Amino acid sequence: MKTVKMLAINALLAAIYIVLTFFLQPISFSAVQFRISEMLNHMIVFNKKYFWGIICGVFLGNLFFSPMLPYDLIFGTGQSVLVLLTTMLVSKFITNIWARMLVNTGVFTLTMCFIAWELAIVLKVPFLWTWLTVAIGECVVMLIGMPIMYAINRRAKLDKLI
Repeated sequence: MKTVKMLAINALLAAIYIVLTFFLQPISFSAVQFRISEMLNHMIVFNKKYFWGIICGVFLGNLFFSPMLPYDLIFGTGQSVLVLLTTMLVSKFITNIWARMLVNTGVFTLTMCFIAWELAIVLKVPFLWTWLTVAIGECVVMLIGMPIMYAINRRAKLDKLI
């Protein structure tokens, strides 16, 4: 029963990520982006069991809506896997939720270099400028997402949900 619940919640998480990406497509892709669905990356600080829901959401969101296939499947999903695994590892040593979310935000922001590299290859845009623009967008979304995800956790008990 626990496995079914975990699968259902992760499927719902992936679906929410996909829907947010769909409705906000104009600001979710390219060299200047504010992918609002990225705030769901903070779910990992509450429970590592959300990993597959987030990754499936990123992969399917990119598969269905990205104008840069197949690159977004490799770079975008790969970057998310790398950062979420890093956050899971670091979270073993950091107990404060706010500190975990700050680390998560910082690592996602820094590793936007992978997305900038992808955009430099596909769109032929300058790497460093693109890294700056996508990193700023990611940082803003993740920082805005911190209090939102914290409030959702207080209400839904994300750490105990699955």
